[in-house]
Amino acid sequence: MLKGKFSLNLAAIENLFKAKMPPVIGTDISSSAVKMVEIESAGKGMYRVERYAIEPLPKDSLMEGNINNLDAVADAVRRCHKRLGSNLKNLALALPNAAVISKKILVPAGQTEDDLQLQVETEANQYIPFALEEVNLDFQVLGPAPNSPEDVEVLIAASRKDKIIDRVAAAEAVGLNATVMDVDVFAAQTALELIESQFPEGGKDQNIAMVDVGASVMAVNVLRNDQSIYMREQPFGGNQLTQEIQNRFGLSPEEAEAAKRAGGLPENYESDVLAPFLDMLGLEVARALQFFFTSTQHTQINHIVLSGGCAAIPGVDEAVTKRVQVPAIIANPFINMQVSPKVRAKALTQDAPSLMVACGLAMRRFDP
Repeated sequence: MLKGKFSLNLAAIENLFKAKMPPVIGTDISSSAVKMVEIESAGKGMYRVERYAIEPLPKDSLMEGNINNLDAVADAVRRCHKRLGSNLKNLALALPNAAVISKKILVPAGQTEDDLQLQVETEANQYIPFALEEVNLDFQVLGPAPNSPEDVEVLIAASRKDKIIDRVAAAEAVGLNATVMDVDVFAAQTALELIESQFPEGGKDQNIAMVDVGASVMAVNVLRNDQSIYMREQPFGGNQLTQEIQNRFGLSPEEAEAAKRAGGLPENYESDVLAPFLDMLGLEVARALQFFFTSTQHTQINHIVLSGGCAAIPGVDEAVTKRVQVPAIIANPFINMQVSPKVRAKALTQDAPSLMVACGLAMRRFDP
């Protein structure tokens, strides 16, 4: 499985490959909320959801994935950690995919780690449009190159230091430690591994489209054998449904958001507002997949996995399946996990689609 393994400084890269990771809380700072998940081992190959929490963020706290209001984000992190009720202080965080430059390269096999690190830095100069002292750089050996047995594939990943520092600062401002910095798309891929058992033959040699529909952006990541083969983002999300509720029923943004989640809207809401929104969502998914077909050699999607806040809307999977003619399921990375008595199982199932990144980050504690 491809995973982003950012270190907070280049000299500490080897710490990310140490035999035992410290226990961490998976912490997803998204545009609408801070989400935390803590997962424990429940025996060989088994896991237990120990606790989770979601704390809303004030509007515009993040802009295009960047922290716009550090005080508001830090306060939400503090409240979320308090709501979580955990003694753990170590957080696994993630950068938005747009903040990361990644590139696969081929290097000769059998190099020492020092030689490999030197070659990675040399290669990175060709692909990163910033001075190396301005970025945090990391790499991971993916395995033998498919068509070149004497080489190995290496993933280089880099992000500007200010993107990382803001997230670290949000944790440290409230007495918590950022011990892992991943990438949101890689964390979601880790969570997908927990779902793949639902597919025939575990999804082997099949194209799986992860479709995350958040507040303002729909992100599509198509994977084949746990490797991403296509990514796309387009502006569409739950804010459009909230806006329509406001306009149709004369509510404030806060009232519309609350009503969207809790219900209680007039009888014509489902037919006049929700159904057209779900149809538009299906069209957006179909449009994104059409771009996939025209820009790659692939002509088929075998499965769609829906995540993000919009995936919790009743009927969204049926709407996408009908429009795209591909089976769509709602993401639940906890489906094969035990659940602690401290966790309300029904609420966890409802929130599961929006916890993919936080779950993937929480699973970092089990890295070999």
